[in-house]
Amino acid sequence: MATKVKRSILFFVVIVLTAIIIGTVMQFASPPGEKGIRDYIGLFKEVVVLLNVNYVEKIDNKKLMESAVNGMLTSLDPHSVYMPPDTFEEMQTQISGSFGGLGIEITIKENKLTVISPLEDTPAFRAGIRPGDQIWMIDKAFTRGMNINDAVKRMRGPKGTMVTLTIGREGMAKPLVLTLTRDIIRIRSVKYRILAKGYGYVRITQFQEDTGDEFARALRALRAANKGTLRGMVLDLRNNPGGLVDPAIEVAGRFISGGSKDGLIVSLRGREPSSRKELSSPSGEKEPHYPLVVLINSGSASASEIVAGALQDYKRAVIMGTQSFGKGSVQSVIPMGGGAGLKLTTARYFTPKGRSIQALGITPDIIVGDLDAGKPKKESEQDFHEEDLDGHILPAGNMEMKKDRNNRHPKAPGGIDFSGDYQLSRALDLLKGFDLLGDLR
Repeated sequence: MATKVKRSILFFVVIVLTAIIIGTVMQFASPPGEKGIRDYIGLFKEVVVLLNVNYVEKIDNKKLMESAVNGMLTSLDPHSVYMPPDTFEEMQTQISGSFGGLGIEITIKENKLTVISPLEDTPAFRAGIRPGDQIWMIDKAFTRGMNINDAVKRMRGPKGTMVTLTIGREGMAKPLVLTLTRDIIRIRSVKYRILAKGYGYVRITQFQEDTGDEFARALRALRAANKGTLRGMVLDLRNNPGGLVDPAIEVAGRFISGGSKDGLIVSLRGREPSSRKELSSPSGEKEPHYPLVVLINSGSASASEIVAGALQDYKRAVIMGTQSFGKGSVQSVIPMGGGAGLKLTTARYFTPKGRSIQALGITPDIIVGDLDAGKPKKESEQDFHEEDLDGHILPAGNMEMKKDRNNRHPKAPGGIDFSGDYQLSRALDLLKGFDLLGDLR
């Protein structure tokens, strides 16, 4: 009994000392006339004491503190999160491009676990999971109120093991119950092929450490297959959830001259001067000025929006498809003690012309809806964006977002009998059109 009392006293002493330290630091950081953290920390202390004394079951104080931290971060925006050591390690593994799991990019929308995009050539992609699907259950665990870290842990696992997802999809009377087999998700970020004589195609599934080098190799291979030159190219960024910024700069930089202010690709603007940066096109090999079409959709987010926005601002490419996701916020990963990490939103992305991406996205120059065997997809399958997430941060200056939503997110055209990839066929038609117009001139 004495040991339990000593532990409780020690815990409360730690809480009080932590509160005093944080309060002392933050009090000086508060603007004159505003209350500091110390004025509010008393509420936190009081709740912790009452829980430990009165709650019906014994409290796991570590879990309690982590939940409190996650609650703080969730109140800020959907992308700031505390990562315990195992989650932090998983995130670093994913960036490297190889991990065990299903291959789903997820977020929280209206307190529901929602799919942003399945990664190509993964169990989730092959099972037919779509952007906008809601994951109601993972095995026998309901996901309502579950944070993204817990959901990722439940879906990750060794190759060959099974996991059952209960999926809610708008327009379906009953949920889908899908049993998937986990696999090693080796994300080959760059794929390429020849569309027609002289016309190349490059698809980037997400931006990871080696994407810039893979992209350069793909371009060389396409040129070699076309006797050293290309008449045009399609860069496919559909359902690309983003990833690392530096490889995105390398990809956009292949088409944008560097070495001066004219080569600006994206600017980062945060509250503190240290979080404000301008990232420009690196020097090095550049592509000839052949026609370029970039395909985007509502699954194109973050780094893929940086590439599309820069190429659009410089009028180096025609952007085609549907409105992008609109994740224009910068998350800095800050290592913490004990192997944990903090992913914190620290700035917003802006295109070279100063357009905010956050909650607005990139509007294509040519709107082309995705058709499945001639049938337009439901609006619910296309119209899921950053601005739909609970607690999303606003564009700089609280710019108006909603008034032109119908114009920014049009429905796919109907009544056309196309099979296969309609958007890609339209992109190739446009490239061929450039050639025809050149011949007419």
